[in-house]
Amino acid sequence: MEARCYIEEDLLPLSGIQHFAYCERQWGLIHIENQWEENVLTAQGRLLHKRTDDPLLKETRGSLATTRAVPVVSYTLGLYGVADVIEIEKSDKKGSELNIVEYKRGKHKPDDRDEVQLCAQAICLEEMMGISLSEGFLYYGETRHRQRVAFDEVLRSRVRTLAHRMHELHARGETPRALKSGKCRNCSLIGICLPGLGNANSKVNSYINHLLDELKEESEVIP
Repeated sequence: MEARCYIEEDLLPLSGIQHFAYCERQWGLIHIENQWEENVLTAQGRLLHKRTDDPLLKETRGSLATTRAVPVVSYTLGLYGVADVIEIEKSDKKGSELNIVEYKRGKHKPDDRDEVQLCAQAICLEEMMGISLSEGFLYYGETRHRQRVAFDEVLRSRVRTLAHRMHELHARGETPRALKSGKCRNCSLIGICLPGLGNANSKVNSYINHLLDELKEESEVIP
């Protein structure tokens, strides 16, 4: 994919890439149509982030310095946002080692939405600081466990592809159509999205197109 450089006015919220990786329509409803509804899962996530979202909260324990709610931006991705936690470990032998940590409620998910968001934050930090990050960590509130995430080229390419598609849809003001699936059950926007209605519309459209084809065929045989 051709490298791009966005300007300030083009920047989109980095948090949206997680929504986009999970469901493009969910992203469109939130970031294009400005619609949002909270459910139990989103409320729990908000409470988990309450402590990490204080940019004035800094901690130093021995050689480990922790900074929270760090603003980040990437002009190649066209994204801006906040990194939950940045840790800097000082070592006499290795110098300073930087780790990025994203806090999530629940536990590890079967898809890559969390990894994508963390990698996008890492790309932002790399651009801002002129560094290279090989890995980061996801901390899950339910399991109280850190999971290592490798920032390999496969994940980086996925982030670039998603960011590019987000910008394309945002520029057109286009919200993707609803596609009903099992993950709709836990979505706080299911009452707004109405995924079942989207499938019904597809059936209606198919039926109408079928009738039109039949009428066209009949008109062609009438002398």
